[in-house]
Amino acid sequence: LFIFLPVFNRKTGEPPLINGWIPYLGKALIFRKDAYKFLLDQQKKFGDIFTVHIAGRYITFIMDPFQYVYVIRNSKQLEFHEFANKMASKTFDYPALSKGKFPELKENLHRIYQYLQGKPLDIISDHMMKNLQDIFEWKCSQATDWETEKMYKFCCSVMFEASFVTLYGRVPAADGHKVISEIRDKFIKFDASFPYLAANIPIELLGATKKVRKELIHHFLLPNMTKWLGGSKVVQARQDIFEKYELLGDYDKAAHHFAFLWASVGNTIPATFWAMYYLLRHPEALAAVRDEIDHLLQSTGQKRGPTYNIHLTREQLDNLVYLESALNESLRMCSSSMNIRISQEDFVLKLEGNQEVVLRKGDWIALYPQILHMDPEVYEDPKEYKFDRYIENGKKKTTFYKAGRKLKYFLMPFGSGISMCPGRFLAMNEMKMFLFILLSHFDVELAENKAVRLDNSRMGLGILLPDADIAFRYKLRS
Repeated sequence: LFIFLPVFNRKTGEPPLINGWIPYLGKALIFRKDAYKFLLDQQKKFGDIFTVHIAGRYITFIMDPFQYVYVIRNSKQLEFHEFANKMASKTFDYPALSKGKFPELKENLHRIYQYLQGKPLDIISDHMMKNLQDIFEWKCSQATDWETEKMYKFCCSVMFEASFVTLYGRVPAADGHKVISEIRDKFIKFDASFPYLAANIPIELLGATKKVRKELIHHFLLPNMTKWLGGSKVVQARQDIFEKYELLGDYDKAAHHFAFLWASVGNTIPATFWAMYYLLRHPEALAAVRDEIDHLLQSTGQKRGPTYNIHLTREQLDNLVYLESALNESLRMCSSSMNIRISQEDFVLKLEGNQEVVLRKGDWIALYPQILHMDPEVYEDPKEYKFDRYIENGKKKTTFYKAGRKLKYFLMPFGSGISMCPGRFLAMNEMKMFLFILLSHFDVELAENKAVRLDNSRMGLGILLPDADIAFRYKLRS
C-alpha cells in the first residue's frame, strides 16, 4: 500500500510520485533491500516513467531503454559531474572542486583520461600484462601439485597488486609485496563502508572507517609516492596538475590519489571474480575460452608457462571473441549501476512518441540498466549464464532487439554518456589479461560445490560483490 504525501503540489506533466509513508526516508528502505524488484513492481503499476521519494531526494526513473538516448543526449540540462564531485569529495575526504577555488581543475583532470585510450592505453596495458605475469609467477609458480585458495581473496590479491604497481609503481623495499598487502587490507576495510558513505551516512558513525581512510591517504603523500619506482604517465600527469594549485594541501592531493586507486580497482576486483567464477561453473565455457587462448599462443609462436613472457597486442586481445563474450556475460549478470543526472533548471524533457516529462531544478533522473540486462525480451533466459551470448557466426554480436526494434544500448556496466567510466578500456584489458594468464598457465577448478549469489548491498553503485567466498584449486598445466 502506498501513501502519497503531498510534499509539494504536482505540476501538469510531472510523473506519478511514489512517496512512501516514512518522513524523509520515503521508499529508501525497500529500495535498498532490492532495487531491481522494487522498480519492476512500480513499472507494472505506473508505467515506464515515475518519481520515487528516496531519503529526501525525488528521483525520476526512466525504465524504457529506447528513451535512454534522450536522457543521455541532454547533457547540458541534465548534469552528472557536479553530483559525482560532491559524492567523491565527501567519500574520499578532499575539498570539492569548486571553480572559484580550483579554476579548471576538474577539466584538467578529465583531460588526463587520454592516457587511458589509444596508444597510451597500449603502453599501460603492456605494463599491466608484465606485472600480472610477475605476480602470478611469484604467487603460483610452485604449484606443481594442486593448491587451494579462496577465489575472491585470490582475485583481490592479484588484481590489487597488479593495478597498484602498474599505476603507482613498485615499492622498492625488500618486502614490497608485504607493503602492498597491508595497503590492500586497509583498502578492503574502507571499501566495506563505501555503500554507507555513498548513501551520505556520516563517516563518524562507521566505526574505524575514518581512521582507516586517513591511514590509506597517508600512503599517497608525496614523500611516500616519490619512493615508488616506474609509475604510470596517468598518475604522473595528475601529480603535475595538483602541483599547480597552491590551495590544494598535501593531504588533499594524497586523497585524490587514493580516490583514483579506488576508481581503478573498486569494481574491477569483483568483476574479475565473477568472470572467473562463471567460467569455472560452466565447463563448456572454460573449454571454449581456453581453446581460443591456446590457439592464439600457438599461432603467434608463444610458449605458455610462468617462466615465459607472453605479449599480446590490443588487436589480439580484441579478437578473443569467446573471452570477451564470457566477460560481457558476467558483467551483464553482476553489474548494478544507477546512471544519475541532475536537472540544472526547470526543464521539459522531450521523449520519443511525443512524451514529455516536466522536471524541476534539482530533480534527479535515473536510468537503471540492470532492468535492461535482465529483460527476457532482450536476453532470452536472462538469469542463465550463456558464455557465447555476445557471439554470432563467430563474430562479436552487437545487435539486440526489444519488441522487434534494435536497441542502441544493450549492455551498460560502465555507465552512459558523460558519466561513462573513462577507465573502461583499461578495465576490460586487465580482466582479459588476468583470465588469459590464469587459463594458459594453470589447470583450474572449483573445490567446493556451492552456489555463490550476488550481495545486494551495493545496488546502484557498480559491480555487486559475492555474498560468500568459494574455494578453488589450481596447478601448473602440464
